[in-house]
Amino acid sequence: MIRINLAPPRERAGVRLAMPGLNLGAAFGVAGVVLAVLIVGSALYLFREERQLAAEVEASARELNSLRAIVGPAARMREHLAEIQARLKAVQGLTKDQGRPLSLIDAFADVVPADLWITGLEDSGAVLRVTGSAFSPTAVSNLMAALRASGKFRDVDIVVSKRELDKVPDLVTFEITCRFET
Repeated sequence: MIRINLAPPRERAGVRLAMPGLNLGAAFGVAGVVLAVLIVGSALYLFREERQLAAEVEASARELNSLRAIVGPAARMREHLAEIQARLKAVQGLTKDQGRPLSLIDAFADVVPADLWITGLEDSGAVLRVTGSAFSPTAVSNLMAALRASGKFRDVDIVVSKRELDKVPDLVTFEITCRFET
């Protein structure tokens, strides 16, 4: 007869290799708890980080408001300073050439001959235009020579010189241009 032994083998002498019994329900339960702890821990960390950042933003906003209170008057002062500097430049521009007319008249009065009348003196900055009358062309020539000899007048030229025969006494009207250099 044939005999079949279906029972597990009895312990044999030597090393026994057996897998421990693994309960999958317990393993997934532990993994779920660990995962839940990690999620709750990271959420708490992020909420704490959010509170810290919100506090920093609020502190920065307070500091910004206090700095605006300081910078506001400084910006107005800068605008006021720019306005004052513009006024100063305008005053300097006005006073810079203020002495020029006086020195021009003074230098011109020294060179005008006695037999000559000046009827117009126009200073446009670059060109000085002199109009007048004289008894003779020689007086006009003497005026031009005196202007050149003074050293203060350059490029002395006569524009017009004409004798008016219809008036008594005969007068020579003239127009001279030159440059005045201080």
